[in-house]
Amino acid sequence: MNINSDNALSIAAAVRTRQVSAVEVTQAALTQITARNHQLNCFTAITAETALRDAAKIDKQIAQGNHIGLLAGVPFAVKNLYDIAGLTTLAGSKINAENPPARQDATAIAKLKQAGAVLVGALNMDEYAYGFVTENFHYGVTRNPHDLQRIAGGSSGGSAAAVAAGLVPLTLGSDTNGSIRVPAALCGVFGFKPTYGRLSRAGVALFSSSFDHIGTFARSVQDIATAFDILQGEDERDPICTRRPCQLCLPQLEQDISGIRIAIADDYFTQSATPKALAVVQKVAQALNVTEYITIPEAHRARAAAFVITASEGANLHLHQLKSRPQDFDPATRHRFLAGALIPNSWYLQAQRFRRWYRHRLEEVFKKVDIILAPTTPISAPLIGQQTMILDGEEIPVRPHLGLFTQPLSFIGLPVLSVPIQGGNALPLGVQLVSAPYNEILILQIAAVLESQAVTSAKMAPS
Repeated sequence: MNINSDNALSIAAAVRTRQVSAVEVTQAALTQITARNHQLNCFTAITAETALRDAAKIDKQIAQGNHIGLLAGVPFAVKNLYDIAGLTTLAGSKINAENPPARQDATAIAKLKQAGAVLVGALNMDEYAYGFVTENFHYGVTRNPHDLQRIAGGSSGGSAAAVAAGLVPLTLGSDTNGSIRVPAALCGVFGFKPTYGRLSRAGVALFSSSFDHIGTFARSVQDIATAFDILQGEDERDPICTRRPCQLCLPQLEQDISGIRIAIADDYFTQSATPKALAVVQKVAQALNVTEYITIPEAHRARAAAFVITASEGANLHLHQLKSRPQDFDPATRHRFLAGALIPNSWYLQAQRFRRWYRHRLEEVFKKVDIILAPTTPISAPLIGQQTMILDGEEIPVRPHLGLFTQPLSFIGLPVLSVPIQGGNALPLGVQLVSAPYNEILILQIAAVLESQAVTSAKMAPS
C-alpha cells in the first residue's frame, strides 16, 4: 500500500490487520509534511511528538487484541481555529497568538481520536475565517497543489490543500459562507458541510455564530461518510448542537437512488458562471439522467443578507480588538470588520426577517425535489494575488465573489457536499449536491454513485 495516497478507510484496515503499524503510517505522513509544507504552506503547527506517541498507543492496543475504531492509525489535521490541547488556537490571527494554549481538544478532534485517528497538526486559514483565498497576511499564502501559482481557496485553504497534496487523507474545516466548499472545489477534493447544528462546534473559534458549521475534507465519499458518522451526536458543550438521532451513512451508501428526485438549479445559479463551471454541472446531471431545472427564489437577496449578518456578527465579536489594536489585523480583514461594525441594526434585523422568509420558500422547493445540483464556484482557482475576474462580461473582485454560489445555501444551514470534477489537464472544479436539512444520507448516496461511475474523483495532485 501507498500510505501517502491511500484513503482513510484503507489505511485503517491495514493498521487493524497489522499490515502496517500506526507509527509507520504516522511517520510517513510527518515525513511528507516536512518535505512539502515549505512549498505549499498548509500547516501552521506540526504535532509530531504527540502524534507518534498516540500512534504507538494504538499499535499497543491492537497487539493486545483490543477493539480499535474505524479510523485506526489514520493521520488527520485540523484548521487552526480548532482547539488542540497544548497549542494556542490561532484562528489565522496575530492577536490570538498571544493567548494561552488550549486546555482540551475540540469535541470534533476528541471524537476522531476516539475512533483511532492520529492528529498531526494545525492548518492555515484566512484570518478569523473571513475570506475565500487563504492569502494570510500573518502566516503566508497556502498554495494550490495543482498549480503552485494559484490559491487553494478559503477560508479552510490549508485543510483542502493538505488532502489534495496527499499529506493527510482527512482534515477538518469550517464553513460560514462557503469556507469548506470553495477550497474543496478549487483543490479538487470532497468538502462536506452538514446541516447547521448537526456537528458540535465546541472548542472551535467562531466567526458568525448563526452561520458557522464544521465539516470535513477527504479524497473519497466513504471517508466523508465515515467521518460524518463519527462526528455526529449531541454535545452539552455546544448548545446549538442538535439532539436529533444520529444518521449513520456509511452502511447505506450503496442503496438504490432511483427514487431520489434531482434537479439543476437555474436562474441565479446559471448566471455569472464560466462555461466550464456550468459544464461540470451538466456532466453530473447527464450521469444521473437529470434534465429538470428548478429555481431557488431570491438567491441573490439571500447572498446579500448573508453578507449583512456575517459582517455584523463578526465585527461585534472582534469589536474590542478593532478599537484597541486595529494595526494587528490583516488589513483586508480589518476593513471588512469595520464595515460590518457600521451596519445599522435595522439592516441586521431585516436580514434576519428575510432569512426566515427564505427558509420557508426553500421548504416549498424541497417538497418538489430531494437534491439540487449547482456549481460550487464560478471559476477555477485564481492566481495568487489576483484582485479581479471577469464574470458575465463584468470585472468584479475575486475575494467576495468566489462564494457567489455557496452563500445562498449556507444562509439557512442546508447540508451540502462539493464533489470534485477533474478536467484532464484543466484545473479542478466542484459541483454542489444540496438537500433539505438533515438529509445528508441522500447527498452521500448520490455522491457514491457518481464516484462509482468515475464522474467525480479526487485525484491527488502530483508532487
